[in-house]
Amino acid sequence: MNRWSRPVGRFLDHALYATDVVGADTVPSTGAVIFAANHISALDGPVLVGAAPRYMNVLVKQEMFTGFLGRVLQYSGQLPVNRAGDRRALQTAKAVLDEGRCVGILPEGTRGGGDVAAISGGVAWLALATGAPVVPVAVLGTRHTGERTGHIPRLRRRFTVDFGVPNYIIAQPGLTGRKRMEVATELIREALATHVAEAVASSGMALPGD
Repeated sequence: MNRWSRPVGRFLDHALYATDVVGADTVPSTGAVIFAANHISALDGPVLVGAAPRYMNVLVKQEMFTGFLGRVLQYSGQLPVNRAGDRRALQTAKAVLDEGRCVGILPEGTRGGGDVAAISGGVAWLALATGAPVVPVAVLGTRHTGERTGHIPRLRRRFTVDFGVPNYIIAQPGLTGRKRMEVATELIREALATHVAEAVASSGMALPGD
Protein backbone atom coordinates (compact mmCIF):
# COMPACT_ATOMS: atom_id res chain seq x y z
CA MET A 1 0.00 0.00 0.00
CA ASN A 2 1.26 3.48 -0.87
CA ARG A 3 1.25 5.39 2.41
CA TRP A 4 2.42 8.82 1.29
CA SER A 5 -1.22 9.81 0.73
CA ARG A 6 -1.73 10.20 4.49
CA PRO A 7 1.15 12.66 5.07
CA VAL A 8 -0.09 14.65 2.07
CA GLY A 9 -3.58 14.61 3.58
CA ARG A 10 -2.22 15.79 6.91
CA PHE A 11 -0.36 18.64 5.21
CA LEU A 12 -3.63 19.61 3.52
CA ASP A 13 -5.55 19.41 6.82
CA HIS A 14 -3.14 21.22 9.11
CA ALA A 15 -0.78 23.33 6.98
CA LEU A 16 -3.08 24.56 4.22
CA TYR A 17 -6.30 24.43 6.24
CA ALA A 18 -7.28 24.38 9.93
CA THR A 19 -8.88 21.01 10.56
CA ASP A 20 -10.38 20.00 13.89
CA VAL A 21 -10.27 16.22 14.32
CA VAL A 22 -12.82 14.82 16.76
CA GLY A 23 -13.37 11.27 17.98
CA ALA A 24 -10.32 9.65 16.38
CA ASP A 25 -9.85 7.59 19.54
CA THR A 26 -13.10 5.73 18.78
CA VAL A 27 -11.54 4.10 15.69
CA PRO A 28 -10.36 0.50 16.28
CA SER A 29 -6.55 0.46 16.28
CA THR A 30 -6.31 -2.94 14.57
CA GLY A 31 -8.36 -5.00 12.15
CA ALA A 32 -10.50 -4.05 9.19
CA VAL A 33 -12.45 -0.79 9.33
CA ILE A 34 -14.84 0.84 6.85
CA PHE A 35 -14.90 4.64 7.11
CA ALA A 36 -18.19 6.00 5.72
CA ALA A 37 -18.27 9.80 5.32
CA ASN A 38 -20.75 12.34 4.02
CA HIS A 39 -19.86 14.12 0.77
CA ILE A 40 -20.11 17.86 0.13
CA SER A 41 -17.00 18.79 -1.88
CA ALA A 42 -14.03 17.60 -3.92
CA LEU A 43 -11.78 17.87 -0.85
CA ASP A 44 -13.70 15.42 1.34
CA GLY A 45 -11.64 12.33 0.43
CA PRO A 46 -8.18 13.89 0.93
CA VAL A 47 -9.31 15.64 4.12
CA LEU A 48 -10.65 12.32 5.47
CA VAL A 49 -7.39 10.51 4.66
CA GLY A 50 -5.33 13.14 6.46
CA ALA A 51 -7.54 13.18 9.56
CA ALA A 52 -7.96 9.44 10.06
CA PRO A 53 -5.77 7.70 12.66
CA ARG A 54 -5.15 4.82 10.24
CA TYR A 55 -4.17 4.48 6.59
CA MET A 56 -6.96 3.70 4.17
CA ASN A 57 -7.77 3.09 0.52
CA VAL A 58 -10.61 5.36 -0.61
CA LEU A 59 -13.08 4.45 -3.35
CA VAL A 60 -13.03 7.36 -5.83
CA LYS A 61 -15.22 7.79 -8.89
CA GLN A 62 -13.39 6.48 -11.94
CA GLU A 63 -13.84 9.76 -13.84
CA MET A 64 -11.16 11.26 -11.55
CA PHE A 65 -8.51 8.78 -12.75
CA THR A 66 -7.33 10.80 -15.73
CA GLY A 67 -4.24 12.88 -16.36
CA PHE A 68 -1.92 13.93 -13.55
CA LEU A 69 -4.59 13.70 -10.84
CA GLY A 70 -5.43 10.20 -11.99
CA ARG A 71 -1.81 9.11 -11.60
CA VAL A 72 -1.65 10.66 -8.14
CA LEU A 73 -4.81 8.80 -7.10
CA GLN A 74 -3.54 5.54 -8.53
CA TYR A 75 -0.08 5.70 -6.96
CA SER A 76 -1.48 6.76 -3.60
CA GLY A 77 -3.52 3.57 -3.44
CA GLN A 78 -7.02 4.93 -4.12
CA LEU A 79 -9.56 2.67 -5.81
CA PRO A 80 -11.52 3.68 -8.94
CA VAL A 81 -15.22 2.88 -8.85
CA ASN A 82 -18.01 3.13 -11.40
CA ARG A 83 -20.87 4.80 -9.53
CA ALA A 84 -23.41 3.06 -11.76
CA GLY A 85 -22.41 -0.23 -10.15
CA ASP A 86 -18.96 -1.78 -9.88
CA ARG A 87 -18.61 -5.30 -8.51
CA ARG A 88 -14.89 -5.36 -9.32
CA ALA A 89 -14.17 -2.30 -7.17
CA LEU A 90 -16.13 -3.81 -4.29
CA GLN A 91 -14.18 -7.07 -4.57
CA THR A 92 -10.92 -5.10 -4.49
CA ALA A 93 -12.11 -3.20 -1.41
CA LYS A 94 -13.15 -6.50 0.19
CA ALA A 95 -9.64 -7.86 -0.37
CA VAL A 96 -8.20 -4.83 1.44
CA LEU A 97 -10.56 -5.42 4.38
CA ASP A 98 -9.85 -9.17 4.41
CA GLU A 99 -6.20 -8.24 5.03
CA GLY A 100 -7.23 -6.32 8.15
CA ARG A 101 -6.78 -2.89 6.58
CA CYS A 102 -9.09 0.09 6.08
CA VAL A 103 -11.32 1.35 3.29
CA GLY A 104 -12.91 4.78 2.98
CA ILE A 105 -16.23 5.33 1.22
CA LEU A 106 -18.34 8.40 0.47
CA PRO A 107 -21.58 6.43 0.09
CA GLU A 108 -23.76 9.37 -0.97
CA GLY A 109 -21.94 8.95 -4.29
CA THR A 110 -22.14 12.54 -5.49
CA ARG A 111 -21.21 15.82 -3.81
CA GLY A 112 -24.24 17.53 -2.40
CA GLY A 113 -25.73 18.76 0.83
CA GLY A 114 -24.06 16.07 2.94
CA ASP A 115 -27.15 15.29 5.04
CA VAL A 116 -27.10 11.62 3.98
CA ALA A 117 -30.66 11.42 2.70
CA ALA A 118 -29.66 8.39 0.60
CA ILE A 119 -26.61 6.16 0.15
CA SER A 120 -25.51 3.40 -2.19
CA GLY A 121 -25.60 -0.22 -1.08
CA GLY A 122 -21.87 -0.86 -1.58
CA VAL A 123 -20.95 0.01 2.00
CA ALA A 124 -23.57 -2.41 3.34
CA TRP A 125 -22.32 -5.18 1.03
CA LEU A 126 -18.77 -4.71 2.31
CA ALA A 127 -19.90 -4.67 5.94
CA LEU A 128 -21.95 -7.85 5.54
CA ALA A 129 -19.30 -9.62 3.46
CA THR A 130 -16.39 -8.89 5.80
CA GLY A 131 -17.82 -8.21 9.24
CA ALA A 132 -15.77 -5.00 9.38
CA PRO A 133 -17.24 -2.25 11.56
CA VAL A 134 -18.51 0.89 9.85
CA VAL A 135 -17.22 4.12 11.40
CA PRO A 136 -19.46 7.08 10.44
CA VAL A 137 -17.51 10.25 9.68
CA ALA A 138 -18.83 13.80 9.40
CA VAL A 139 -16.76 16.06 7.15
CA LEU A 140 -17.80 19.70 7.60
CA GLY A 141 -16.64 23.04 6.24
CA THR A 142 -15.16 21.91 2.93
CA ARG A 143 -18.04 23.65 1.13
CA HIS A 144 -20.29 26.52 2.20
CA THR A 145 -23.70 27.51 0.88
CA GLY A 146 -23.35 29.14 -2.54
CA GLU A 147 -20.03 27.48 -3.41
CA ARG A 148 -19.80 25.01 -6.30
CA THR A 149 -19.15 21.38 -5.41
CA GLY A 150 -15.75 21.62 -7.11
CA HIS A 151 -14.82 24.86 -5.35
CA ILE A 152 -11.43 24.93 -3.61
CA PRO A 153 -11.80 26.85 -0.30
CA ARG A 154 -9.50 29.68 0.66
CA LEU A 155 -6.45 28.67 2.69
CA ARG A 156 -6.74 28.26 6.46
CA ARG A 157 -10.48 27.75 6.38
CA ARG A 158 -11.65 25.72 9.34
CA PHE A 159 -12.80 22.15 8.67
CA THR A 160 -14.11 19.54 11.09
CA VAL A 161 -13.69 15.78 10.69
CA ASP A 162 -15.69 13.97 13.37
CA PHE A 163 -15.38 10.19 13.79
CA GLY A 164 -18.30 8.34 15.33
CA VAL A 165 -18.70 5.09 17.22
CA PRO A 166 -18.08 1.92 15.13
CA ASN A 167 -21.23 0.15 13.97
CA TYR A 168 -21.21 -3.64 13.53
CA ILE A 169 -23.74 -4.67 10.91
CA ILE A 170 -25.19 -8.13 11.53
CA ALA A 171 -27.10 -9.98 8.81
CA GLN A 172 -30.73 -10.36 9.88
CA PRO A 173 -31.85 -14.01 9.86
CA GLY A 174 -34.90 -15.10 7.92
CA LEU A 175 -34.56 -12.44 5.22
CA THR A 176 -33.74 -12.75 1.55
CA GLY A 177 -30.32 -11.53 0.45
CA ARG A 178 -31.88 -8.48 -1.16
CA LYS A 179 -33.85 -7.60 1.98
CA ARG A 180 -30.77 -8.06 4.19
CA MET A 181 -28.95 -5.56 1.98
CA GLU A 182 -31.82 -3.07 2.19
CA VAL A 183 -31.97 -3.32 5.98
CA ALA A 184 -28.19 -3.01 6.37
CA THR A 185 -28.04 -0.04 4.00
CA GLU A 186 -30.73 1.79 5.96
CA LEU A 187 -29.02 1.06 9.29
CA ILE A 188 -25.78 2.55 7.98
CA ARG A 189 -27.56 5.53 6.43
CA GLU A 190 -29.36 6.28 9.69
CA ALA A 191 -26.16 5.97 11.72
CA LEU A 192 -24.25 8.28 9.37
CA ALA A 193 -27.07 10.83 9.06
CA THR A 194 -27.50 10.94 12.84
CA HIS A 195 -23.77 11.35 13.38
CA VAL A 196 -23.53 14.15 10.82
CA ALA A 197 -26.43 15.98 12.49
CA GLU A 198 -24.79 15.61 15.91
CA ALA A 199 -21.45 16.84 14.54
CA VAL A 200 -23.15 19.88 13.00
CA ALA A 201 -24.74 20.68 16.37
CA SER A 202 -21.56 20.18 18.41
CA SER A 203 -19.21 22.01 16.02
CA GLY A 204 -21.51 24.84 15.03
CA MET A 205 -20.56 24.22 11.39
CA ALA A 206 -23.57 24.08 9.07
CA LEU A 207 -23.96 21.89 6.02
CA PRO A 208 -24.25 23.77 2.71
CA GLY A 209 -27.87 24.74 2.18
CA ASP A 210 -27.96 24.35 -1.61
